Amino acid sequence: MRAIEITKAGGPEVLKVCERPMPEAGAGQVVIKVAYAGVNRPDALQRAGLYAPPPEASDLPGLEASGEVVAVGPGVSLSVGDKVCALLPGGGYAEYVATSASHCLPIPDGMSMRDAACLPETYFTVWSNVFMRGGLKGGERFLVHGGSSGIGTTAIQLAKAFGARVFATAGSADKCNACEELGAEKCFNYREEDFVEGMKAEGGANLILDMVGGEYINRNIKSLAMEGRLVQIAFLKGPKADVNWAQLMMRRLTFTGSTLRPQSDAAKAAIADQLREHVWPLLGAGRIKPIVYKEFSLDEAADAHALIESSAHIGKLVMRVAGE
Repeated sequence: MRAIEITKAGGPEVLKVCERPMPEAGAGQVVIKVAYAGVNRPDALQRAGLYAPPPEASDLPGLEASGEVVAVGPGVSLSVGDKVCALLPGGGYAEYVATSASHCLPIPDGMSMRDAACLPETYFTVWSNVFMRGGLKGGERFLVHGGSSGIGTTAIQLAKAFGARVFATAGSADKCNACEELGAEKCFNYREEDFVEGMKAEGGANLILDMVGGEYINRNIKSLAMEGRLVQIAFLKGPKADVNWAQLMMRRLTFTGSTLRPQSDAAKAAIADQLREHVWPLLGAGRIKPIVYKEFSLDEAADAHALIESSAHIGKLVMRVAGE
């Protein structure tokens, strides 16, 4: 099969087309003929040598895909021919990929394979961190940084759909407008506005989802309401900060976080079950949707990585492998 491999740690140019053996379905697994593969920032971090795959995972990049099941292993209820989108441990930048059957979800009603490929990585991440870990409830004030990213556009829509008051940050007027069109009550242009003062004026955030880190850690703590929660999912500006942790005690704050890829198959299956119950009906009804910015071919993987690292996009990037 054709695939995209990382020839060495480096920039987008190290991504090259290669030939690899077909994967096989082990116990509890399926093999999917990939129609489309999502492109995510963790893929770029892996390519740069900053995010190693788990020992048992494929070394090929790609954490989500859509396609057709072409082989099933023992103990699997899915059938050959089923159309699915799936969270992957790796290997999505290829014509075929193996993954746990419990991490596969049906294509939502009326949705294309292209759009469905953009669901798993962001929806698993947002649901598990904002709702399962962060405990967001209707009426609460929710702030998401990077509101125009794949994570951000997903978080805004889901939080709004479940009744939260949604706020975001982004780096341009166009990106802020996009966030507000998706349901954010206010998007702060971080190049011109202070989100700390903005959130304080609203009474503080009950929950913040952050992937920035660095100096945002202190600013996030200042932005939280009494008994607020901060959920960290990445550290694009670094994991270190000089913090007065007494604030956590005085204001009864919670600071937590997670990464998705290293979690157990059982943990990911539990997230999939909740998505199937609570979120897939909203997708099928068209109340929420993935925001797809641009489509690339498999041969254009380097261009996709260059764009995602530029942060010039709004929403998700996707690669066409076999198409619909």
